[in-house]
Amino acid sequence: MKKHIIDEANGFSYTLHGDYYLPDFVLPPETDDRPIGIWGRRHRDYLIENKKAVYSLMRTRNTLHSYLADINEQAEEMFDNLVRDMKKSEDVTEELKAKDQMAWVQKMNNIRNCATEIVNAKLIYA
Repeated sequence: MKKHIIDEANGFSYTLHGDYYLPDFVLPPETDDRPIGIWGRRHRDYLIENKKAVYSLMRTRNTLHSYLADINEQAEEMFDNLVRDMKKSEDVTEELKAKDQMAWVQKMNNIRNCATEIVNAKLIYA
């Protein structure tokens, strides 16, 4: 049996794998080169674990990377806005940082953790 054949009727090429000929389909490379970042990777993992059909459909349509890059940008913007607003509401300033660094670090860690939980709940794991 030949290793490679081309079907003249449809123009598809096939490769022999064991006893079967499988089509040689290759998806075109994605043109979006934006990074998916930490938020996009978290959302991708969520899709793989909980929404397998959506993940597979996006992969076959070659839209997954663009979608994850968009999610990453939205999550980064939401996170930055939340941190900025929480810093203002809890009066976390550069003066506090200069005066009491440990208190500033504690408050900033608390703010960042709260903002991360909000972004995860509203955007990443939804």
